Amino acid sequence: MSRIPSVPFDQFDAELRALVSGTDKSQRELHPTAIRAHHPEIAKAYLRFGAAMRQHGVLPARLKELVRLRIAFFNQCRSCMAMRYADAVDAGVSESLVCSLERPQDAADLTEAEKVALRYAERLATDHLAIDDAMHAELAQHFDHRAVVELGMYCGMCVGFGRLAATWSMVEDLPERFQADDDAPVTPWGPDAWVTARPAHSAA
Repeated sequence: MSRIPSVPFDQFDAELRALVSGTDKSQRELHPTAIRAHHPEIAKAYLRFGAAMRQHGVLPARLKELVRLRIAFFNQCRSCMAMRYADAVDAGVSESLVCSLERPQDAADLTEAEKVALRYAERLATDHLAIDDAMHAELAQHFDHRAVVELGMYCGMCVGFGRLAATWSMVEDLPERFQADDDAPVTPWGPDAWVTARPAHSAA
């Protein structure tokens, strides 16, 4: 059960409700926003930040989804791991590709740029001070400065807000394996993820 109750959609701040209009209104899709809705101005700022990242971003949806799911594994954020964004699925993020995230550096279906980005994301999630000059030199082989800044900010958002989401324990509406009440690690690869349209003003 979520540790913070959701605000019912019809009780959202009017502007916040407008920001998520046109998207799935199920509890599953709105759950994080419905918790943030206790503090509407910050909830709206979060959504607008995501909108700016999407509107002006240069990184492909496929890469960002792979990074998001890899970080979600290290965060053990079950609500993050259970979800696939429709734009990323349309861009080629299949469940077989998600399975590559178990051992991304050995995966034949990931590009070298994706592998470097995933190594960077993993270090940021697990040992951020190990991101050194050599790591940035690897990134520079595939990404310009603008893309590296975007990658870093996206990963930082996923690490920080994903860990926060994990502490909120928003699992009651997830597939069964994500609700298991034990200490065994859960993985994003599996047959039971759901695909959702991304709200127009959302980043993750």
